Amino acid sequence: MPYEKVSYEVADNGVATIALDDPDKRNALSNELLVELTAAFEAARDDQRVRCVVLSSSHEKVFSAGGSLDQFAADVPLVHKHFGTELFPRLFKLVGQLGKPTICAANGHVLAGALGLALACDLIVAKQGATFGTPEINVGVFPFMIMALIYRNVPRKKANELLLLGERLSAEQAREAGIVNRVVADGEFEEAVGEWAEKLAAKSPVLMKLGKDAMHRQMDMPFDDALDFLRSQLSVAFSTDDIQEGVKAFFEKRDPEWTGR
Repeated sequence: MPYEKVSYEVADNGVATIALDDPDKRNALSNELLVELTAAFEAARDDQRVRCVVLSSSHEKVFSAGGSLDQFAADVPLVHKHFGTELFPRLFKLVGQLGKPTICAANGHVLAGALGLALACDLIVAKQGATFGTPEINVGVFPFMIMALIYRNVPRKKANELLLLGERLSAEQAREAGIVNRVVADGEFEEAVGEWAEKLAAKSPVLMKLGKDAMHRQMDMPFDDALDFLRSQLSVAFSTDDIQEGVKAFFEKRDPEWTGR
């Protein structure tokens, strides 16, 4: 589909970059942007060339300001607002079940619903000047749509602090809270994101998919059920050509040649 509010490109190394591209609105997560963003992730999921997805922003200072307040205040029937909010969980589930590793390149402020989008990604690399927060309570809203992602990534008391006070965390505070993996200086940001993306794209695509799917599915299982499920996934992994190639390459002291089978 043609994109107006996001950009999408795939590099020769298998890294797809999806960039939020509605700078005049500070990349607010409008219905239109969410539809395009979902389509871009679906394209990356279905493209066999893609081994890793980087989610970034074209805005110099803001990754995304979060949900569109214009839509919150719109004079439309409540049922239509309800239908519109379905776009958030659909996107979050898609990113979690993508079967390919994802990096959020937080080049600027990550606020409100955008924090949920960032947390849906596997890894977050942040510029030093970026901030993270859920300021919804300050305008008489509450971050309902991203609460499940926050509580699955952030210790409970820190999550309570974010949700109830509506204050921002610096990039370094976000790293200490477990939101961000890595904080880098502006001049090193693109190189740091590219380094991780290239490393992820170089892994076995079939083992990455099996592992990613297992990571997502076991998260909310009871412990005993998770162990049984993960054991079954290891048995499936034993059936792949790539696991045999990986072990062989290790003993032969060479780089593996993945076939994705």
